[in-house]
Amino acid sequence: MPAKNDGPDEAGPQTKSEQTRALILETAMRLFQERGYDKTTMRAIATEAGVSVGNAYYYFAGKEHLIQGFYDRIAAEHQVAVREVLDRETDLEARLAGVLTAWLDIARPYHEFAVQFFKNAADPDSPLSPFSPESSHAREQAIRVHREVLAGSKSKVAPELRDVLPELMWLSQMGLVLYWVFDRTENRERSYRLARRGARLTARGVALARFRVLRPLVLEVHELFTDFLPGMTKALPDPGKRT
Repeated sequence: MPAKNDGPDEAGPQTKSEQTRALILETAMRLFQERGYDKTTMRAIATEAGVSVGNAYYYFAGKEHLIQGFYDRIAAEHQVAVREVLDRETDLEARLAGVLTAWLDIARPYHEFAVQFFKNAADPDSPLSPFSPESSHAREQAIRVHREVLAGSKSKVAPELRDVLPELMWLSQMGLVLYWVFDRTENRERSYRLARRGARLTARGVALARFRVLRPLVLEVHELFTDFLPGMTKALPDPGKRT
């Protein structure tokens, strides 16, 4: 049975079904952190949450779907957290730095948990991979944020790069996430530094891409990732099909 997607209704209070789904997800996140992803079973999650095993499987088809729920929740919280900087800033570097540091702020409580299940997420065939079909919803939400980062900036972007650049910006964020997983500095200070410096480099790259002679290079970089990064061909459209 596929996972039941009963997201909370923003127009009103949560229903009992939504509350149960949120309880199961919160319980799973706590147990994953305490016991580790591999050692936590759906039965243990159901017991701790005070629901039947069948009820737990009704909302989440398995542990992998619980992680997808976690991905979706982080993506939704990130969309809310970036509103202030995107409404205030028009400079591309400031917008992107704000978006990346906001993600680090939101993810901070889950660092040890991320370290534990990273070996599963790193498998390109795993549904936990950010490039997997199962992760498509959270991935599309994240790319949508970067599309807004670009669209609301004062930087001029060639029409043929408007779809490509947000995807490359998301890939850059995935690089930051990978670094963050292994970052052992206090409060992940180096990850924040990387986010700000990466935003500066990206903004400069976008500025240079307005020159016609450099646009084919940007498209080729995107095609390189699409063709050779594990799982990427399933995650992003074929650049050869672009108009």
